[in-house]
Amino acid sequence: MTNDELIAALRDADAVKFGEFELSHGGTSEYYVDKYLFETDPGCLRLIASAFADRVGNETLAGVALGAVPLVAVTSTETDTPYVIVRKEAKEYGTGNRIEGRLPADESVVVLEDVATTGRSALDAVEALREAGATVDRVLVVVDRGEGATELLADAGVELDALVTAEDLLADDRA
Repeated sequence: MTNDELIAALRDADAVKFGEFELSHGGTSEYYVDKYLFETDPGCLRLIASAFADRVGNETLAGVALGAVPLVAVTSTETDTPYVIVRKEAKEYGTGNRIEGRLPADESVVVLEDVATTGRSALDAVEALREAGATVDRVLVVVDRGEGATELLADAGVELDALVTAEDLLADDRA
């Protein structure tokens, strides 16, 4: 899979929108990458799973709830690697877990994420996994918006690895 193929698939899924959008961190943007459109498109999911599979090693996979759950699930089946789901906070019922799934002590984990803007949700997941005893030094993301996530994660000793950047995704297309 090439970047051009993934960019074409994201565009074909109509996942790139233009207008005035409020982002989860409170800022605004002239464009929006709709993760739910590309995460519910089987063709996009196949391409993303294949690309992520090429970049993960023997690490346990972790998906940030809710957005990265489809991504981590398809990547898990592509690589035959177990995964966990990291909630934004511990649930208040049932087991009360923040991390769902089996996470052995001292496990090496790579976090999968959909879109990185500031990197805060990815860093929150990294911190929760580290508190649970995991070693985490890498986050794989479908789209890096280039708005500070790389720097925030680097400050925590974590590398951000993006399949595509917003710059690439938006190049010569402002329709």
